[in-house]
Amino acid sequence: MTDLNNLEEILDYAIDMEQAAVDLYTKIAEKASTEHNRQMFLSFAQEERGHKIKLENVKLGKIEIGSTAKVQDLKIADYANDVELTDNSSYQDILMFAMKQEKQAFRLYTDLAQRTDNADIKELFLALAHEEANHKLRFEIEYDENVLREN
Repeated sequence: MTDLNNLEEILDYAIDMEQAAVDLYTKIAEKASTEHNRQMFLSFAQEERGHKIKLENVKLGKIEIGSTAKVQDLKIADYANDVELTDNSSYQDILMFAMKQEKQAFRLYTDLAQRTDNADIKELFLALAHEEANHKLRFEIEYDENVLREN
């Protein structure tokens, strides 16, 4: 990310990251073993698609800013080993991977917010960081309710 020199490059990078998240969650949804899991990951894919649209709108001169309120962090992913997804990944591994992805997205938007002097762009990046933190929390809750409690 250090080679991003202007707002256009930053936005393009963030848009690519959001598309990668859309693709990931859609792929996970297609392989889901339950309807609940399929719908949950499709919902996340849709939300990431919304982030991508917000970023594309910035390129068109439209800035939509959401909430920047602090989100609770259960820190489940902070104490777990890194996970790589395979075709045979368990639901536990998928959730852990997703938590870590959302944590990285949060850091990305927090870092991008610090790189800009434009107050509106900064607020947008902080709002996107907030949404990514909220995604992580939702994955942590799913993990707590459906993995930790089963073990």
